[in-house]
Amino acid sequence: MSVPSRPSLPSEPSLRRLGVGGGGGGGGDRPFRAQLVVALVVGLVFLAVPLYLWRRPSGNEHATGDAGAKPDARAESLDSAAPALGTTDAGAASDRVKLGTLQRVKCGASARGGQEGNLCDRLPFFEEQLTRAVRDNVDCAPKTGKEGSINYVLSVDFTARKVHVFPGASGSWKGPAARKAAACVKRALSAPDWAGMQHQYKYYSMALLATYPAPAAPAPAASTGGVAPPPVDGGPAPLFE
Repeated sequence: MSVPSRPSLPSEPSLRRLGVGGGGGGGGDRPFRAQLVVALVVGLVFLAVPLYLWRRPSGNEHATGDAGAKPDARAESLDSAAPALGTTDAGAASDRVKLGTLQRVKCGASARGGQEGNLCDRLPFFEEQLTRAVRDNVDCAPKTGKEGSINYVLSVDFTARKVHVFPGASGSWKGPAARKAAACVKRALSAPDWAGMQHQYKYYSMALLATYPAPAAPAPAASTGGVAPPPVDGGPAPLFE
């Protein structure tokens, strides 16, 4: 009777080479741990991105406050930058004279030639002075009883340090009456600081058209309320109608 042969088993070194044996301190768990770490990192990324997008500041927190503050700041800067051009009530003066836009006519080395007005640099002092003098001295205009206009031309000569005001050709009032009004406006100008004033050219001219409405008709005499006037020279008092 033959005895069945037992199957041969692999030796322990062979098992270790195949990774089946228990030696080596759990080396088969290492790939699993690496995958678990990667999965946790990916999960944290997917969780952190929505939270960041949800909590991210939109930049509109200060928009409401800034929108309310900017108009006030702009108004304060405009008020502080507005020049004090006179003490006359501007609203009352505007009812008696209408001013056009100040025009820069010419600038150059002399009155005989130079650049056109749109190429000239500004002279803020003289521009403001001319506007103020015309607006605040309405009584300089001729007393004709009807509407009229004068185009006041101001010339500035830095070489001679002189200014001159004369009526231009654009106004409806000309002749001696217009020249008298221009001389009146010139007397209202303040003395310039020639040494401290910046300028590119030696000669400038500018113009301002002023239109003077017709004076308002006088108000009718107040009613006597039905009372008859007193008799004249002892005559009889008139009868009521």
